[in-house]
Amino acid sequence: MLGSVAEFVSPWGVLLIIFAVVAVVCVVWFAVRHFRKPKDKEKRRRMEINQRGRLGDATVTEVDAGIIFYEYSVGGVGYVATQDVSQLHEHIPADTHRLIGPATFKYFPENPANSIVLCEEWSGLRMTLLSNNRSKTPPKPE
Repeated sequence: MLGSVAEFVSPWGVLLIIFAVVAVVCVVWFAVRHFRKPKDKEKRRRMEINQRGRLGDATVTEVDAGIIFYEYSVGGVGYVATQDVSQLHEHIPADTHRLIGPATFKYFPENPANSIVLCEEWSGLRMTLLSNNRSKTPPKPE
């Protein structure tokens, strides 16, 4: 009859098996983490900044073909940034020129260049009034 497994596997063999299992787990983790689709990486970045980021004031300078151009400063250092918002089109009005002007942004304090003005759960965009609506008086409360 066959004896126990311990009779056939030396202590070095056990360590080798454990090492092989750990190596396989590491390879799977690396593959899942680093071979995601770019749009998934961008969404994860946006959500991370939304959850852990700090708020600041920015100025949207241009909106063109799903990209928002904005400027801000942190600690006296000026930044010019863009954000691809093509995946967030349902959060942006059709008349994008109304977004130009003041906005709020979120950023990582350890890397202020990593910032957003819009994500799935938050928006720092402020819609400016159209010039022809500015002359109209707001309705009086009743």
